[in-house]
Amino acid sequence: MGRFKWTPTQMDRLERAARDGRRVMINRRGTEYIVTARRVTQHGGRDALVAHLPMTGEELVFRLDDLDAFEPVGE
Repeated sequence: MGRFKWTPTQMDRLERAARDGRRVMINRRGTEYIVTARRVTQHGGRDALVAHLPMTGEELVFRLDDLDAFEPVGE
């Protein structure tokens, strides 16, 4: 699967989800995650999403250029 193309509209959707604490679907390297978006930040000099995994309570960092798909849940 090719890398996700981040358009200004998609970045707005991601930032809005993080600001509102909404759930998003993330696909990275064939694994799908449903997480609660917390914030968009820099990690290692690259844009990243910090998210909460409700099943484990774990905080995960997803580098945006590593993602294959992104979609807000219930939008």
